[in-house]
Amino acid sequence: MSIYTQLYLHCIWATWDRLPLIQPTYEQQLYAVLLNKCTKLGCNALAVGGTTDHIHLLISFTSTITIAKLVGEIKGTSSHAMTHIIAPETFFKWQGGYGALTIGKRSLSQVQAYILNQKQHHANGNTIRSLECWDAINEIT
Repeated sequence: MSIYTQLYLHCIWATWDRLPLIQPTYEQQLYAVLLNKCTKLGCNALAVGGTTDHIHLLISFTSTITIAKLVGEIKGTSSHAMTHIIAPETFFKWQGGYGALTIGKRSLSQVQAYILNQKQHHANGNTIRSLECWDAINEIT
């Protein structure tokens, strides 16, 4: 029996109380942990980006893992890495929830570019509300 899936997911989650906990000095290390965990879960990370208070992750994922497990594993591993390896001397914690949006293949390049340019979008005030999941994230935090 063959199974073919083509599933794309845009995940967004924030730091605890939207505190600016993702500092430039260790941002790339945190992103590397996120990307590595995606690979270990059988997913392909297509883009990661964010600001000091939230993360965006675009992935292609398999139908053998639930979204809740996928995001929970990624958040858990990255939180552990931050508090034990990357920056053990600093406070770090993710919010309890997350936002997740399915993405069509035709929109991948647009969403990928948006994620990779998060800092510029936020600095210039030209964020796309539907790609930020503000309503969901603000209710969760």
